[in-house]
Amino acid sequence: MTGVYLEGRSWLHRLPAWIKLVSLAAMSMLLFPVTDLGLLLGALAVTLGIYASLGRSALAALTALRPVFLLLVCLLLFHLALGSLASGLVMLLRLVCLVLLASVVSLTTRLDDMIDALAPVLRPAELLGLSRRRLALAIALVLRFAPQLAGAGRQLGEAYRARTGRGGGLRLVAPLALQALNTADHVAEAIAARGGVDPLAGDPAPLTRRPE
Repeated sequence: MTGVYLEGRSWLHRLPAWIKLVSLAAMSMLLFPVTDLGLLLGALAVTLGIYASLGRSALAALTALRPVFLLLVCLLLFHLALGSLASGLVMLLRLVCLVLLASVVSLTTRLDDMIDALAPVLRPAELLGLSRRRLALAIALVLRFAPQLAGAGRQLGEAYRARTGRGGGLRLVAPLALQALNTADHVAEAIAARGGVDPLAGDPAPLTRRPE
């Protein structure tokens, strides 16, 4: 997921979050057994059509997926080096479809809607004394901010390479950790500003919705 929400009134924005998440899970299970390139190309065409239906802003958001696509190209080259180009193309098409579909869910689903959709699935956690809404909040925040931290790591690497001409490697762990902690502080402040955690119920207060 891109970690970005795109304001809009498209049919995907109006679709309930749980339907989008269930559909994404179903597509994952349906696509992974498929090895026919024709079927995968058809699935990719449909996926691109869904993505394009969100407009130019969604297409601009594709830049956030650049590191993922670069990784997929590297995996394709690895398959090519092993002499299995066909299996590499199958892997590439399958994962590109799933990445784009996950991005569509992220772009069209508010964080609080995602929490509401995940909470019922995590109900068994209450048997262990855990708060399902807290777990849902944690999962939703990971989905939102993991791509942002990946982008921050890429920017740090590019800045270090521009200064030294070498890759940063482990030298970038400390500054990236500081950025992660800074992001966590901002998120905690935002949650506290919206009411924080109910000390009796043990659940995060719902995030304030913007007016439709």
